[in-house]
Amino acid sequence: MPLSTPTPAKGAGRALGLTTFAFTACFAVWTIFAILGLQIQKELGLSETQFGLLVGTPILTGSLSRLFLGIWADQFGGRIVNLAVMLLSALATWLLTFATTYPEFLLAALGIGIAGGSFSVSITYVSKFFPPEKQGSALGIVGAGNVGAAVTKFAAPIVMASMGWKGVANVWAIALVLVALVFFFLTSDDPELAERRRTGAKPRSFASQFEPLRNIQVWRFSLYYFFVFGAFVALALWLPRYLIGVYGFDVKTAGMLAAAYSIPASIFRIYGGHLSDRVGARNVMYWTFLVSVVVTFFLSYPPTSYVVDGVRGPISFRLATGPVAFVIAIFVLGFFMSLGKAAVYKHIPVYYPKDVGAVGGLVGLMGGLGGFVLPILFGVLNDLTGIWTSCFMLLFLIVSASLIWMHLAIRHMEREAAGATLDSLPQLPEMQPIHGEREARALAPKLIEDWRPEEPQFWEETGKKIASRNLWLSIPALFLSFAVWMVWSVVVAKLPQIGFAYTTDQLFWLAALPGLSGATLRIFYSFMVPVFGGRLWTTLTTWSLMLPALGIGFAVQNPETPYWIMLVLALLCGFGGGNFASSMSNIGFFYPKREKGNALAMNAGLGNLGVSAMQFLVPLVITVGVFGFLGGQPQVTEEGGELFLQNAGFIWVPFIIASAFAAWFGMNDLSSAKASFSDQAVIFKRRHNWIMCWLYTGTFGSFIGFSAAFPLLTKTQFPEINVLQIAFLGPLVGALSRSFTGWIADRFGGARVTLAVFVLMMVGTVGVLYFLANKDAPGAFIGFFVSFIVLFFATGVGNASTFQMIPAIMRKEIDRLEPQMSGADRLRQAEKESAAITGFTSAIAAYGAFFIPKSFGMSLAASGSAAPALYGFLAFYVSCLLVTWFVYARPGGLLFDVENRKRSGPATAAA
Repeated sequence: MPLSTPTPAKGAGRALGLTTFAFTACFAVWTIFAILGLQIQKELGLSETQFGLLVGTPILTGSLSRLFLGIWADQFGGRIVNLAVMLLSALATWLLTFATTYPEFLLAALGIGIAGGSFSVSITYVSKFFPPEKQGSALGIVGAGNVGAAVTKFAAPIVMASMGWKGVANVWAIALVLVALVFFFLTSDDPELAERRRTGAKPRSFASQFEPLRNIQVWRFSLYYFFVFGAFVALALWLPRYLIGVYGFDVKTAGMLAAAYSIPASIFRIYGGHLSDRVGARNVMYWTFLVSVVVTFFLSYPPTSYVVDGVRGPISFRLATGPVAFVIAIFVLGFFMSLGKAAVYKHIPVYYPKDVGAVGGLVGLMGGLGGFVLPILFGVLNDLTGIWTSCFMLLFLIVSASLIWMHLAIRHMEREAAGATLDSLPQLPEMQPIHGEREARALAPKLIEDWRPEEPQFWEETGKKIASRNLWLSIPALFLSFAVWMVWSVVVAKLPQIGFAYTTDQLFWLAALPGLSGATLRIFYSFMVPVFGGRLWTTLTTWSLMLPALGIGFAVQNPETPYWIMLVLALLCGFGGGNFASSMSNIGFFYPKREKGNALAMNAGLGNLGVSAMQFLVPLVITVGVFGFLGGQPQVTEEGGELFLQNAGFIWVPFIIASAFAAWFGMNDLSSAKASFSDQAVIFKRRHNWIMCWLYTGTFGSFIGFSAAFPLLTKTQFPEINVLQIAFLGPLVGALSRSFTGWIADRFGGARVTLAVFVLMMVGTVGVLYFLANKDAPGAFIGFFVSFIVLFFATGVGNASTFQMIPAIMRKEIDRLEPQMSGADRLRQAEKESAAITGFTSAIAAYGAFFIPKSFGMSLAASGSAAPALYGFLAFYVSCLLVTWFVYARPGGLLFDVENRKRSGPATAAA
């Protein structure tokens, strides 16, 4: 049982000191590639991405092992588990010296990574010795073992200079064995394990220890730790490489300077634990994130030279961060990261005293994954952008997201606790002396409190008119979102003609990145309407489209625009992709179940028309100066013609402004649609949520992915075809088929229609494969194009049929899972979960806009043919067909009785 005495248990001091010492040794081994990797990179001639993978691989093993090692420490005792971890890590470090090839180094790195799992064992073991009032400080001291990274940076270059990198590995392995033996023989079992052995009680099962991982706050803590710890590890590994590349230091100096970051980020974790005990973890977290936002923004700014047209002529100056300012900034960042690490772990033993191993292991796992993923991304960003500070740009985005999520969660908690009091306050503190009940009513949020769409009389007299107005205001906003989201599919095909010297792979990256960011944003947008209200959220997200629309318009006018700016603009186009999830969630609340399928099909289908309209309209508007002198000068093509490619972005600006105003003044919020993120997070427990993600990826993921990839794919395979004249037809067919075939799923059943859809998609894919294999034959392009039209048509029908399935599935599931609820409550719960699942499945499926263009790009780069990618898509459609049949459509499937409308005969009824 967890410790409940107000004072530490016997042996607590010795356990704390030796555990911290052992964890320091483990951390030194865990980050050994920060120094050895530099020499290995030189010997093997590794690229930046390969170097990032080598440095990050130990972090992967250490991260993934933390969850299970934490649970085993709970079950079998941290003392014996930590001994095993250190001995296995030492063995892998010794075997590293026998590696000669890159795959062998990666394999050794996986074994060395086990050392990182020591953290979850250490915090589980030590927490059992201390009462809650002192656990923050105790775990802060343990976490200070991160200073092992600095030990490696200080000592490894010196040892490597005299003994080579293999000597470093041998010395570190021997030292870890000695530390392991000292730790094991001088410590004792924790009080909880000793008590269990005395009473003969059995440890808790694995399943029961996983139970707390369902709580959303555990995953929020994981995001925090992904930054404060994951980014710390990533920078500890990356800084020597950064300092050598940016400032030209040798490996010894780079290691010493990187230690100026590692040491405070480790030692001051002790102070962070003390502060968390004294002033509260929330305050510490706020200061951590706020300062980190400022510092990462400062470090993100690349060295830039400016020429300003002054009164007396051009004024030139340069902004760049020198080595002194950089080291100071890194010191500050490391200091506040150390406070944040302690603050995150202050919560875990207090709120989960019985589950420190599982919860602490998961949070540590996610933090460790940050240490694995981020160095790889740093290398990828370097390769893609050519800008050293791109690593800090990524960290700025992560910490900003963490701060926003934490603040929103705290505000939601405060509003739930004091909602009526907050509503009675004026909008501005200056108004308090003249604020009364009349003013409170006038300024209150405009909500529709009474909403009963399932009642025929209410629907015909009141509801239908309001719902229709919101639908027809939502459609143009979604239309514009899709147009902006997919605009790169046309722009990238024109960039080479106006002087942008990008490779085919770089062009496919630009076409794919809007899909990646749009899909990721959809995950968050799925839950925003019940939190903020559909009216406000639709308005804000529509305004957000101005950033990529204006940005593209300015960037394409100069072929010297850096590639990284193009990448940023491609990511910003994802704002348009994210809007779909919130739009569908919002409209779903307005309609009764008998009309929901058709309403969602209209919203989505006519919104999807934005892709087709964009691919039809943009090739026209880029040929003329639509905006006159305001739009800028035309670009001269290689053939001597003129293009106004900036119009591809500018043309949407007036429509975005009009749509945003229309949404704000014309749409409504529903009180019945209000729900917190935690209320909606129940869908992550529903297995049908994940199944429908798979199926909707097959339909919508294919639609949006083929929309993004088709123009560029056609240009590479049939260069003689002016694809931009016909590219819009595919998305047009897909959007129209979605809009006007929703009734088929309503009549015949979504599961049965979805089965037919995947069969048709398999036929279309086989057709594309055939005509690509015979692309020199007469009529090959016509066959290729018709096959894609078949694919687009099938995806549209499937988009409608899969969305029709979701409400039917959840009504049956809620009836089964929540029988204690009243019929009306079950219906409301099913509606809320259906809306959340609709948004979330659209988020996952939207990754097709990234993976399909990238799959074609990788396939062409590797084999010169698109066939390998298409064979992969074909196998995926087969899996979707089988899943639909076995789970939903077959006799005994979840929707079989619903869709076949079985009715009892007279004899049965009489009986």
